[in-house]
Order: sequence, then C-alpha cells, then structure tokens
Amino acid sequence: MNRRKFLEQTTQLSVAAGAFVQNTETRATNHVRKSANEKIVIGVIGCNNMGNGIMNHALNQPNVECAAICDIDTNIGNKRADEVMRKQGKRPQLYGDFRKLLENKDIDAVIIATPDHWHCLPMVEACRAGKDVYVEKPLANSIGECNVMVKAARRYNRVVQVGQQQRSGEHWQSAMQFIHSGGIGTLRKVHSWANFNYAIGSRIVPDEPVPSHIDFNQWLGPAPLRTYNRTRHHGSWRFFWDYGGGLMTDWGAHLLDIALWAKNIKTPPLSVAASGGNFYSPDFAHEAFDTLSVMYQLPDYTISWEQTAGTQNGPFGRSYGLAFIGNDATLVIDRGGWELFPEIDKGVYKVPAIPKRSGKETHEEHVKNWLECIRTRKETNCPIENGRLVALYAHAGNIALRTNSRLEWNEAAQSFGKNEAANALITPTYRAPWEFPKI
Repeated sequence: MNRRKFLEQTTQLSVAAGAFVQNTETRATNHVRKSANEKIVIGVIGCNNMGNGIMNHALNQPNVECAAICDIDTNIGNKRADEVMRKQGKRPQLYGDFRKLLENKDIDAVIIATPDHWHCLPMVEACRAGKDVYVEKPLANSIGECNVMVKAARRYNRVVQVGQQQRSGEHWQSAMQFIHSGGIGTLRKVHSWANFNYAIGSRIVPDEPVPSHIDFNQWLGPAPLRTYNRTRHHGSWRFFWDYGGGLMTDWGAHLLDIALWAKNIKTPPLSVAASGGNFYSPDFAHEAFDTLSVMYQLPDYTISWEQTAGTQNGPFGRSYGLAFIGNDATLVIDRGGWELFPEIDKGVYKVPAIPKRSGKETHEEHVKNWLECIRTRKETNCPIENGRLVALYAHAGNIALRTNSRLEWNEAAQSFGKNEAANALITPTYRAPWEFPKI
C-alpha cells in the first residue's frame, strides 16, 4: 500500500467513524424486543474459526437467523455466506467493515470472534447500536479495553455473554458445587496448567505481499502499522502482543475463570508474580511467552498458572486442567470430566471416594444460555464483569513477566500503583484514525 492510498483510506475511515458513533448513539435505547419468542436475528463479526462455530451453534437453535457476516478476508466471508445459505435457505449479507453491519436495523445481536485486539471497538459500537453481544474470550487484549467494554454494556443495558463456555457446562457446575459444599475440605490452593504444541507459533518466514482477498489495513485496525507476514495472521496472531497474549490469555482465560469460581472471587488478586521466557526455539515466530509460571496471591488461597508450549504433557496425565487442593482431597478437572483424589489419614479416606464424572464440550449450552437471556433480559452465565475480571488476571500474569515485576493492582486507581512500566501496558495507543472509545 503506498502512502497516498493509505492516507486517503484513513481520512475516509475517520469521517465514517464519527458519523457512525453519532448515528448509533441515538438508536441504542430504541432497540427493544417485541416478545420472548420472537426470532433473533444475528450478525457475525469475524467468522473464520470460533465465529463460525458459535454462529452454527446459534443457527441450530429455533427462531434464529443469520442476516449478516463481516470478515476482512473475502474468501472466508463468501465461504461462510454460502454455508449459511445452504443451512437456512437465505444468504446473509456480506460486509468487510463491521460498522456497516451494525447499521443494519434488522440485527438484534452480534457474535464477535475477531482477533483479541479487535474485540473492544466492535463490542462498544454494538452496544451503542442497541445490539446484544456474544464476545469471545479473553474479553479484550488489554485491561483498559475491558474496562470501557464493561461501561458500554451497562450504559446501554445490553445482554453480553463472554465466551468462557465452561460456565455453562454441567460437569464444571457440579465440580464447583462439590467444592462449595465442602467436598474437598478447606481449599488452600489451585494449580492450573496448559501445555500445547501450537503455542510456539509458526516457523519464521519472510514478509510477503498482502493477499488480494485480505483487507490487511482493516485487519490491523487500531494496532500499529506493520508489513504482512503469515506468521502474524490467520492461526498464529495471538502470539504477538499487538493482537493477543499467547497461552496466558487463550487457555488462561478459561482455566483461571474456574480457579476463581471455586470461591466465587469477584476481586483482583492481592499480588501477581511471574517467571519464564521464550526458551523453546529461536526458529519460531512469536513474542508471547512459550514458558511461563505465574503465582496469584488471594486472601485465603493461592492460584498458580503453568504453561510449557511445545509440549503436550502435564500433571495427572493431562495436557491442561486444574487441581483444586483441599485439606481432605484434591479435585482434578478438564473438559473430559473430573475426579477426586481423597487424602488418607491412618489408612482411612478423609472423604468418600466417588466415581469419575464425565464431561463434554459446552459451547452449545453457552450459546443457548445467551439466546435465552436475550429473550428474557436476564444475566448470562458469564457476564461481562466476570470476563473483565478473568482477563485482568490473565493480562497481569503477562505484564508481571514483561516488566519483571511483582505487581499489586489498585482497583480504585485502575493501575499498578507506582509501577510505570506496568501501567504503560494497561491501555493501548490506537493507530489513527481509530480512536479509543469513550463512554
């Protein structure tokens, strides 16, 4: 892209952005459902992987229609539109700019499954436009963005489901009930881990021209201007700080959520400390850490996080999971189920042994809960405040190692106190013409 073309595009985007906010601001309070059984019309922003899966779970439910799809890759957008046409008998309208999709008055709700750096702006503008939202986890690529998203959801009274789908899973719920009822005795610490080969990123390759079917400037959006490299795009973008936070925010957002749920924590940690680095191989393109250990101090228990990208083994023979360690037993859980390991005192189990409980993937249940709450206006299983809290924990883990600091979060000041290096990573600077939203 030459400089003149870039400046022309950014000027046009700036003018459009101002007009969009002005138009949608007045519509948010006017978008009210007519009845509890009315058809829900959805739009999808980002439909390559997770967006496609969530969309299909929604379309499998009664009285749901997909009216629009937005993707910066026209190949993907057209493919998904054709698939939806075959599924529902009506082709959704295809967009390359999410703002145009949000201007569609027929749309009741949107699914946002873009890269993490593109969660905040579409979500805030969807709330302004009166749309309910399903937004993938982590809630956003920074703590500051999470904060403004919470404000938008509450100001415009929108139903928001954050894609931490384990909150809707029966075996996750039963494990939490077991812990809450004292089944493992006093909970003292939680160990969580995730080890996956994919998290080392892709092998380093040279830059190349932008493929003709990709609007790369729009894909970058508020992130810094960069050349095109496939190792930073489809499939591996999350391992670069401008777009994601690696395993810490990918799987950490899921597993830390459960670690906090065990004691219904609603507050930030007392402190966060981390160690690790990029130790796997210099031949792979990534910035986010492949090796990371984080310790979270809470008032009456601790949470630890471990990741070793490039490996697939872990505690209890599981590549990922959590171990809840209590005085009387340890409960170990992953998506396949949970099992109990009772402590033994003088040859006798402290708590009765029970059969292993099986589990399953729970995206469909999570989408059902979102659609039900759109109709009833009740709180979702994973409301935006919970998504924000979990994202804060995950981002703080990365920030602690990036700044080589022991961090203490000040919720009142929304900062890491006097730690200037850590504070500089709370809120990103948006690339013009995109502006950080104000609520």
